[in-house]
Parts: sequence; structure tokens; C-alpha cells
Amino acid sequence: MDPSLRLVPSSRPKTASVEDTANGFGLHDTLSHGPRSLAAEVQTVSPIKDRLENWEETQDNFKLTMQRNVYGLHAPVRQLMERKIVGFNPHMPTYRTTNVHLDILMGRDETIEPADFMTSASEMAQPLDIRAEMEKRYRL
Repeated sequence: MDPSLRLVPSSRPKTASVEDTANGFGLHDTLSHGPRSLAAEVQTVSPIKDRLENWEETQDNFKLTMQRNVYGLHAPVRQLMERKIVGFNPHMPTYRTTNVHLDILMGRDETIEPADFMTSASEMAQPLDIRAEMEKRYRL
């Protein structure tokens, strides 16, 4: 199945196990697959968590593919260009801002998430050192 037409994220893990990267001797093939990572081998995250984390991305890819199939290539390209334009946020970095334009383009304008009405205590107690934040943001 074409991955761009997928409605639900795949349940396959993103990382390969040692069995998948083994050479003829049963050892990890470092030259072909890079250095061995124990963190990738130990799977402490459940597959359902991976699926939930990739849910929005999969749905967005599906919608863009359907737009391409129905209206042509210009429709998803234009929408991605509009998202990039409205996603640029030149405001002060210490102030919490919302991007209503991006929410409308992403189709999230009619949903309410906890981040919309709840702020964390660390965000409220954060000192407003605008100069330091600007230096961090625009450091060359």
C-alpha cells in the first residue's frame, strides 16, 4: 500500500533490530547500517504510543495526497507554502503566542487542547529576559 494513502500510522518500529542488520555471520553490519545502538534495540515504548505520536502527521499526509489526487499538484504545494509563510513568527520569544492562521490552515481551529487553556507553572514563573532569549534565537 502506498504510505501516503495510509489512514492510520504503521505499527512497525522505525528502528531496525540486530537481526535485521546482521551479516552472514550473525553480527551487526556496522558498515552498512551504522554503529550499533543499544537504545534502539531495547524497545521500552509500546507500539500504540508510536502510532499516537505519528497520528497527526499521517492524517496530514493523507489529506495532502488526496488534495493532490483531486485538484492536482498545485493544491498541496500551495497549502504547504501558506503554512510555511504563516508559521514564521518574528514575535518576542519569551511571550506566549498563538498562531490562529496556522491553526486554520491545519484544520485545528475547531479543536480545544489542554495547551490552549492551561499553562504550566514553569511557563508562568519564567523571568522575562528578552535580550537573552533574542541572543539565543538569533545567534550566528
